Amino acid sequence: MRVRAAGAADRGWLESFLAEHNSLRVARGGELVAPLDHPMLIAETGAGPPAGLLTYIERERDCEILTLHAVRPWAGAGSELIAAIRDLAASRGCRRLWVVTTNDNVDALRFYQRRGFRLAALRPGAVDESRRSLKPEIPDAGAYGIPLRDELELEIRF
Repeated sequence: MRVRAAGAADRGWLESFLAEHNSLRVARGGELVAPLDHPMLIAETGAGPPAGLLTYIERERDCEILTLHAVRPWAGAGSELIAAIRDLAASRGCRRLWVVTTNDNVDALRFYQRRGFRLAALRPGAVDESRRSLKPEIPDAGAYGIPLRDELELEIRF
C-alpha cells in the first residue's frame, strides 16, 4: 500500500467518499470546517479505487487530523495514513499531531491509542452544542447506540 497527496483529478472521488461518510462538513471545537478545503492524503493498494482518505489541517506547529476513513476497515489503510501523516508532521517541525473524536466512537479510541495517541482533552457537551449551533444533522445517538454528546481530543507530541 502507498500513500500520496490528493490532487485535482481525485476531486470527484473525494467529494463522493466524504459525503458517504457524512464528512463534507466537520464540526469540532465549536467550529464547522470543510475537509475539501484542506490537504488530503490517499491510501492506495495499486490498481483500482483508493483504500482510504485522511484530511488534515496544519497550523503553526500543530497538525490536526480532520477526517480519517477507510474504504474497507481492518485492511491497513488507516494505519498507513496515520504513519504517513505522523512522518509528514514530524518532518515539518510540528510539535504535536492531534485528532478530535466523539464519545461514542470506541473503535476510533482504540485505533488511535494503539498507534501512540494519548487522551489530551475532554469537552463535555461539545457535540450537543455543535448539533444546536453548527450541524443539526448530527444524530442524537452514534456508534453502538451510545448517546452522542462529547468530544475527546487525542494527541501525539513530538
